[in-house]
Amino acid sequence: MPLSKKQIFDFLEEKYSLYNNVSFIENDPVQIPHLFSKKEDIEISGFLTASIAWGQRKTIINNSIKLIKIMDYAPYEYIMNAKKQDYKLLDGFVHRTFNTSDCLYFLQSLRNIYKKHGGLENVFSKKESIEDALIHFRKIFFEITPEKRTYKHVSDITKGASAKRLNMYLRWMVRKDKRGVDFGLWNKISPANLFLPLDIHTGNVARKLGILKRQQSDWKAVCELTGYLRELCPEDPVKYDFALFGLGISEKF
Repeated sequence: MPLSKKQIFDFLEEKYSLYNNVSFIENDPVQIPHLFSKKEDIEISGFLTASIAWGQRKTIINNSIKLIKIMDYAPYEYIMNAKKQDYKLLDGFVHRTFNTSDCLYFLQSLRNIYKKHGGLENVFSKKESIEDALIHFRKIFFEITPEKRTYKHVSDITKGASAKRLNMYLRWMVRKDKRGVDFGLWNKISPANLFLPLDIHTGNVARKLGILKRQQSDWKAVCELTGYLRELCPEDPVKYDFALFGLGISEKF
């Protein structure tokens, strides 16, 4: 027998409270931006970490730390002031299909964003809806023209991508619940407008609970699942990312 909406609400609230605390950071890539206190360092390290956040979490964390070390634990200063010889330290950096040339472009594009567009928060908050913001961000990110291969590393929701990594990054930057995981750095975007970072774990759990019918994990599925979660908590729907992810990866629900 399917669970009622009240039963699902109570269950997800319980799991949200269980998993959304500082102990979550220890095994999650969000630990990387938590190394910093300066807004720009948090934004940049968080964006770079989220950008390579696919595969095993341990590998994501290890490769993110490698990248931060190359930037001498000063990501904002590095992207703004790095010289050609500084980029040589990136030779050989690779995370799955994200290679040195992709990394170089990401750093150069971030420099362009901070020098010409007022920073990451400013770019993401230029549009009223998150959908439009994701489309706008991708346009700005690629305005200095990368190699063709690099385009695949920033999701295009106009082609149906779920944009899991970008939505996760926005969750990190925007949510303000004082539980110690998400930063709540950005004030120009409301948590109510965020979309769930849909991955294999959250998708599988949501389908088992009956709150996601679509089998394909694409943007339509993101909209369907986030729409349901907005009915449970209109002001902060993606807080249930902790519940769904925790159920999937920790409890093998």
